Amino acid sequence: MVEATMDPRPLAAVLISAFAVVLIVASYRYPNVREGWSVLAALGKFAIVVSMLPGVMDGEVYYWSLEETTGYTFVFGADFALRADPLGMLFALLASFLWIFTSFYAAGYMRGLNEHAQTRFFAAFAASLSTAIGIAFASNLLTIFIFYELLSLVTYPLVAHNEDDEARIAGRKYLAYTFFGGGVFLLAGTVLVYWLNTGPGGVDPDAADPLAFETGGMSALADAAAADPGFAQAAFFLLIAGFGVKAAVMPLHSWLADAMVAPTPVSGLLHAVAVVKSGAFGVARVYLDTFGTDTIREIPLSVPWVGDVGINVPVAILAAFTLTAASIIALRKDHLKRRLAFSTTAQLSYIVLGLSMLNPFAMLGALLHIPAHAFGKLTLFFCAGAVHVETHTDYVSEMAGVGKRMPMTMSAFAIGSAGMAGIPLVAGFVSKFYLLIGAGGAADVHAGYWLFATALIVSGVLNIAYLWPVVYTAFFESEDRHDAKPLLEFPPGGERRSYGVLNGERTSDAQPRTDGGAPQPADDDEGETEGKGAGTPLDDEPEYAVDEHPSDVDVPYGPGDARAGDRTHPDHADDHHDHGDHHHGGPPQGGWERRTPFTESSWLVAMPIAVIATGAVVLGVVPDYAVFLELADYIVELVEGEGVIDR
Repeated sequence: MVEATMDPRPLAAVLISAFAVVLIVASYRYPNVREGWSVLAALGKFAIVVSMLPGVMDGEVYYWSLEETTGYTFVFGADFALRADPLGMLFALLASFLWIFTSFYAAGYMRGLNEHAQTRFFAAFAASLSTAIGIAFASNLLTIFIFYELLSLVTYPLVAHNEDDEARIAGRKYLAYTFFGGGVFLLAGTVLVYWLNTGPGGVDPDAADPLAFETGGMSALADAAAADPGFAQAAFFLLIAGFGVKAAVMPLHSWLADAMVAPTPVSGLLHAVAVVKSGAFGVARVYLDTFGTDTIREIPLSVPWVGDVGINVPVAILAAFTLTAASIIALRKDHLKRRLAFSTTAQLSYIVLGLSMLNPFAMLGALLHIPAHAFGKLTLFFCAGAVHVETHTDYVSEMAGVGKRMPMTMSAFAIGSAGMAGIPLVAGFVSKFYLLIGAGGAADVHAGYWLFATALIVSGVLNIAYLWPVVYTAFFESEDRHDAKPLLEFPPGGERRSYGVLNGERTSDAQPRTDGGAPQPADDDEGETEGKGAGTPLDDEPEYAVDEHPSDVDVPYGPGDARAGDRTHPDHADDHHDHGDHHHGGPPQGGWERRTPFTESSWLVAMPIAVIATGAVVLGVVPDYAVFLELADYIVELVEGEGVIDR
């Protein structure tokens, strides 16, 4: 029995990071204080969310209503309200927990590259988490739409942080897709649901909120769908398209890869957790709390030459295509972050596909894949950022032997890769196992569902194909004997090339070495290198801020301290710790310096990587002791009925 209790904590969880924005901006002269506010806000947000967890697991729902608190009606018939229910708790608990460690990582990363506009960065970062929690705790379609659009606006400065042409173009594309495109679809679907739920007689002032989420689906919408399935189908597809933009479902996916120009903490938390997961979470709200699985099963969609199918089937087909096609595209990406971006596109569609199969086990796998993917992909992005900070290397073809320079980082990368591929004992295995069981169970309902199980297996193999070469290159190849594509040396796997010049001449299969002994990366992505690969010699103007202004990340006494020397002055640039004489990408002359896990990077970067990678293992080894599986199980049983999942 679900009991609703008026409580200010859902609102407090949203506002605490919004209040932190003010403190961060006010502390712009004091970096340690500024970043301290980020950490304190993250800890406070997580504490508030966790405080509601026991009650939610016992069947209680905490809510806050603007109308009940102030007497002000936000929109006629619809309230601005927040509620902490099991599904919202799954997303909020994940985002608030990961923000703690991302706050430390972001400080180390931004200092490591001596990035500009750090105050703006941390302020926008905190605002993004505020809107993400607003999406998690939104009580109705109107509230989730408001926070969904705000999330696009406050993350734009993060996507366009570099302020160069590439970043501005990516930022404009990000807004065009997520704010204007996704927002229009979502608003249209919300208006149509409002119209269907209120009926021809208009809004009854004494009736319940016509846009409020209901566990198992809105009862008024179910009645309207039975009477007029055409409009209900339109509302369903509009809502799925609106949330599908941020979930990067093809063909609405291309903004995600371009947004990788943002700093790695942004790529990690916002593009592996908050932004993209808000889209997947929205799809879950549509399936579980707006239409409900029973209503979706009962609304037929007439397809020429096929007959009547459920409205979930086209979404499932599109998700299966996306997870397969994006995995194939990832094979061709030499730029590590872009490879991870297409991996994210594929992994998000696991969630959409699991929900669309309408099988309890598939839905359980889909919901569990939200945290499983978050831990695994955040580990991968953190590792990619650490390699960038310490070695300026962004291309897989330049990472030969980097494992001895960054042993802990690349070991964590191996763990994250195993999770994405669904290898046992890592988080992704458990969620994908339930997805496969669900696909088998769904086959009893529709004979064609075996194709979805096939797509899941094929994508898992492709995950190994595009992630294993990174690990292999880092640990099992040397700088002087390097194969750019150790596993896939044929066109679908990327540009085939050797590591040097054959017989003293450049051939079509060879790339020239740079002065540092590393090859130029393949320009397999138009506009990625703009004629200046990460392995090319430095031009007169430094490409990275870290080369112009050395980092203070591992200076014992901070920049400008008399005991450490003035590290920020150009005359003391040589005091900066060795990055291979400020080389750009690939091993420096003489090869990688061998480091230990304690000396490979600063603790601000290394500690979050170790913690998040450990979390991915915990989710895979003892999932029952990680609350996410219990939450996912509880959510499915609330929707489908107790006992539908016997674990």
